[in-house]
Amino acid sequence: MPRVSQERLDARRRQILEAAARCFARNGFHATSMQDVLKEAGLSAGAVYRYFAGKEELIAAVVNEVLEEIRSAFEEAARTGPPPPPNVLIGAVLRRVLRAKSEQGEEWASLYPRLMIQVWAETLRDPALAAVLRQGFETVRVLWVKIVEGYQDAGMMRADIPALSVARTMVALVQGFAAQYALFGDVPVQAVELGLEALMSMGDPDTRSSADQGAVNLAETPPN
Repeated sequence: MPRVSQERLDARRRQILEAAARCFARNGFHATSMQDVLKEAGLSAGAVYRYFAGKEELIAAVVNEVLEEIRSAFEEAARTGPPPPPNVLIGAVLRRVLRAKSEQGEEWASLYPRLMIQVWAETLRDPALAAVLRQGFETVRVLWVKIVEGYQDAGMMRADIPALSVARTMVALVQGFAAQYALFGDVPVQAVELGLEALMSMGDPDTRSSADQGAVNLAETPPN
């Protein structure tokens, strides 16, 4: 009997992982049964248990994959040189995360932010997964602190505010968008970019002058 190739084994494992991720995103980790995963994957119990001993192993595999995807998105954006303004940089991270899974189809793309929320909640319950999350955040933190320091050195950003505080805020914007996307549906990434651009403009003298002039023009316009 010919041996099954490694490529075939990897493809089957991927099939199981993606089926489990869809189930977990829809119903949560603990409301999903192995029978749900078997049905979603269209496989027998024997085929699934060949790769995963049980649901806990599946949860761990999905959590690690999601965390790795998020970490990679932050790292890829951080290594862009020279780094773009914060609104563009954060938009790039969000698009990278969503694009990575949209290749699996529209339904999968819409489920991925919900899966991210499930993963974050699971790390509160599982110390081992929480350690993976902290390690990934530490890697991202170091990279993004360097980006902020670059902004400060170039005079693009106030230098009297700790770079770590700014980096944490930028990461939190990505996390907050993911939560909004999961709760409220298809929120466009451009909304975050435009909103952040507006916030960034508050200290711009040109912007203030334009706003003041607009207010003067409005005041001088006779009522209809």
